Amino acid sequence: QVQLVESGGGLVQPGGSLRLSCAASGSIFSIYAMGWYRQAPGKQRELVAAITSGGSTNYADSVKGRFTISRDNAKNTVYLQMNSLKPEDTAVYYCNADLTTGWGLVPDDYWGQGTQVTVSS
Repeated sequence: QVQLVESGGGLVQPGGSLRLSCAASGSIFSIYAMGWYRQAPGKQRELVAAITSGGSTNYADSVKGRFTISRDNAKNTVYLQMNSLKPEDTAVYYCNADLTTGWGLVPDDYWGQGTQVTVSS
């Protein structure tokens, strides 16, 4: 069984910063890409940022220059540093990991439970 546990969400004023963390645990053989998605009320879930096991990253245009994704492969953990936050960044943020649980298995997607980020004065 695999678990992704997120932490670091909360309420912050516009222009502020937050750092999200997501730790993967359980029967993990290998983790490929990890990423962060978000879903605002009434909107579809969207990719915020992703990072491969080799460290290549990609970002949504709306967060480029403000958010930074990183990972610690030894700890199976991915981070999202969010700076210069805007009210439109308010959403539930979900961690995602593309991983295998055994040799020769096809990678599958796993999701965290989500953490609320609210940007408001």
